[in-house]
This record gives sequence, C-alpha cells and structure tokens, in this order.
Amino acid sequence: MSGTRKATITDVARLAGVSTATAGRVLGGYGYSSSEKREKVLKAAEELGYRPNQLARSLITGRTRTIGFVAGDIQSPFYAKILRGVSDVAGDRDFGLLITNSDETVAEEMHAVRLLHEKQVDGMVVSPCDTLGADHLRAAAEAMPLVLIDREVAGLDVDTVGVDNVGAARGGVARLIAAGHRRIGMVAELLAGQPDGIAAFLDAVRGGTRPDPVALYPSWQRLLGYIDAHDAAGIAVDPGLIAQVGSYSAEAAEPQVLRLLDAPERPTALFTADGVMTAATMAAIGARGLSIPQDISLVGFDDLDWMSFVSPGIDAVAQPRRQLGKAAANMLIERIEGLEVAPRRLKLAARQVQRGSVRKQDGAG
Repeated sequence: MSGTRKATITDVARLAGVSTATAGRVLGGYGYSSSEKREKVLKAAEELGYRPNQLARSLITGRTRTIGFVAGDIQSPFYAKILRGVSDVAGDRDFGLLITNSDETVAEEMHAVRLLHEKQVDGMVVSPCDTLGADHLRAAAEAMPLVLIDREVAGLDVDTVGVDNVGAARGGVARLIAAGHRRIGMVAELLAGQPDGIAAFLDAVRGGTRPDPVALYPSWQRLLGYIDAHDAAGIAVDPGLIAQVGSYSAEAAEPQVLRLLDAPERPTALFTADGVMTAATMAAIGARGLSIPQDISLVGFDDLDWMSFVSPGIDAVAQPRRQLGKAAANMLIERIEGLEVAPRRLKLAARQVQRGSVRKQDGAG
C-alpha cells in the first residue's frame, strides 16, 4: 500500500481472497463468516494496517461505540476521579467517550444532553442537576440507555449508581459526637430541592414526614444524616449551626463559615458536605488563626488528595469515586449491548477515614 492512501475493505478483501461483503462482516463484527475466512481477513487487515471507518460501521450497525458523560463541574476533583473510572471502562471495552459539563445548571445540562444526542452517542452517564423535574432526562431515557451517577431523579426508572449519603454522613457526624462534641456545625451548599429552607426541612423530619432521600440533592441527604446522628444521640439540632451556602462555591461558603466561627458560642466541630465546602472551611479557620484540632475539629465529606498532605490530615467520609465511574460505565455499556433487566440501583460503600483532625472533648470516652 502507498503511504499516501489508507487501506480499504476492498484492499483487505483482495489480499485475503474473499468478497468485500465477507471482509465487511468480519471487520464490522456482524453476521456469520467461517473461522478460516475470518482468520484470512484479520491477517490481511493487520498486514495492510487497516483501520475501520467508524462512520461507515455506525451506518450499518446503528451504533457509534461512543458514550457521553455530563459532569456537574468538570473542574471538581470529585468528577475528575469519576471520569477516570468511566474512561478506564470505555477504553477497555473499545468505546469512545465524549465529556460535557453542566456547571450545575439545568439550562447547561439540557444543552449538553442535546449535544450528545446530536453526536449520536449510544448512551449517557449523567449527574443530574434537577432531582425532581428533569423532563429532558426523561426524554433522553426514551431515546437511549441512561445511567444516573451520584444523584437520582424521582420517578425516573433508570440505572443509578452512588453512595448512601444519609448513612455515610450519619457515620461521620456520629464520630464527632462519640468524641464528645455537642455543638457541631454543618457547612453545605443546600442549593436545590427544598424551597422552604432548613427550618421547614427540620420541622418535616421532626414531625414524622421524613423526606424521601431519592428526591433530595446530595447535600440535603447529608443534612438528613447529620440530623439522624443527633437524634440517635439525643442531641437537639440547632438550626443556627447549619450554614446554608446556597451555591457550589468556596467564595460563597467562606463568609458562612466565618459566621459560625465568630458566633458567641462557636461550634467545637464542623462537618462539611463536600470537598469545596471543606476547602472554604479550611480557609476560614486559617483566617481566624484557629488550629485543627486544638481549637476546632473537622470532618469533611469526600476525601480529596490534599486532605492527606496538610498537617494534621483531615478526617473524611471517602466516596469510591473511581469505582463509581467504573460501575456507571459498565452498567451503561451492558444496556447498550442489550441487557434487559429491571432498573438497577447500586449503592457503593463509603469509608470513614481518620487522620487526626478530631479532638476528644473533656469527659468523652
């Protein structure tokens, strides 16, 4: 073959001594061909350096062997590890990967989903911004396989993968309570899904109308775990200790943390709902010249790399982020390849990581 022209199926068929149709079936992975002809075609393709035309293959098979991913914030270390897991599986199973970003807004998420659909991906993994409406995701699920990661959408029966946010947060706060802390602040964006605010949310839980976690954004699920840990220990929840940031932003979170630290009776410990909130909390603690854990204890949800580099290291509730990505990609590709089972709801276990950022209070066991 000339170095200026790519090998074609016709070239492969001619060298293998078979028809173009037979070569196409072997190289396209469809239809039947004898093992003898298959071996000849593959040997000829290797000798010629043949690379399949994916566009032509997609016209025959109806598939592009491409999956899409819609991340909430592609800059976040949380999504970076998830994306690595998705990419690992896609590469191993010979799928391409298109990555888009929603910036945690429904409008951008709708644009990303539409773009991926136009690119004719075979399926999507989405971390949804809206856990209640999400009509665009309901429509997408009618058109192609869809897997939701980290968050769910109420009433949308598709495969989902995440962690038990309520239980994991309950465990993290329970560690602080076991260390003798009774005034535990919580820092969370608490952005979506509960328009009536924290007071109404607390009243609903106390009144016995416990919200369905599936319909809650992760930070609200983690607040539910925070409340559960207090209830289990017989400690009243003080709404004034809950900092509702209102956006997924360290800049917006830091003033809220400073409000807690400047209170006449400041909390003895803080529980942060994600890595961004933890970074903002660290900045606020430093701005007030306080030391961890001597002046204040800290447990953060999500275990990011820097938490083990600072001194002392930061105690964390660690999500298996890479495994979440791998699980979501595998579930999606199984659906693309024809798996027909009831929608699966996979919950991976979170780990409680201890590094020395929690100090026992006087009198604690």
